Amino acid sequence: MLTNKIKAVVFDCDGVMFDTADVNRRYYNQLLAGFNKPPLTEPQFVKVHMFSVKDAIAYLFPEREDLTDVFAHMKGLAYGEFISHMVIEPGLKDFLDSLKERMFIRAVATNRTNTMAEVLKTFDLEHRFESVVTAADVKNPKPAPDQLLKIMDHFKLAPREILFIGDSAFDQMAADKAGTVFVAFNNPSLKADFYFNSMADIKAMLNINQ
Repeated sequence: MLTNKIKAVVFDCDGVMFDTADVNRRYYNQLLAGFNKPPLTEPQFVKVHMFSVKDAIAYLFPEREDLTDVFAHMKGLAYGEFISHMVIEPGLKDFLDSLKERMFIRAVATNRTNTMAEVLKTFDLEHRFESVVTAADVKNPKPAPDQLLKIMDHFKLAPREILFIGDSAFDQMAADKAGTVFVAFNNPSLKADFYFNSMADIKAMLNINQ
């Protein structure tokens, strides 16, 4: 069976570990308002929800060659005020604790950068992962496979020993390029090995129900 060889479970953050749609929309709309730009359109939101911060800013401000002032303005926005509006996925902590009991490696592969540490601390998740790889830790963020390859190399794993849970086309592309087993979370439009809508279902699939 495909899941029998799994040794590590890797989570995307936004859309998998947390429902961050409302938070990200608020954050980017506040940033855009600071430069007298209109709020995100739905197509724009879909893209920035997948992008790294660097790529999202370049996408939202295509008219600017120099983005220094935009990034400076971002530093003035206290992201911590937005974190409290993030909604943790039901059953996530229980799933992570069960994975530890069964000796699975737990990791994060996210296109977030400097906000990830604060997110983990706020929701008491810091000690629940053996590895956290952000866009700042690799040369190329998703859809490149760099984050997954870094985890693979660090723990000396084969591609199919990793189960990667993602919700976006970028996650799918990264999994395809890295060769990992891929779970499409709350997104049946993706090409995946498995499709699930809850942490409990993934836990059951791995046969680690208590």
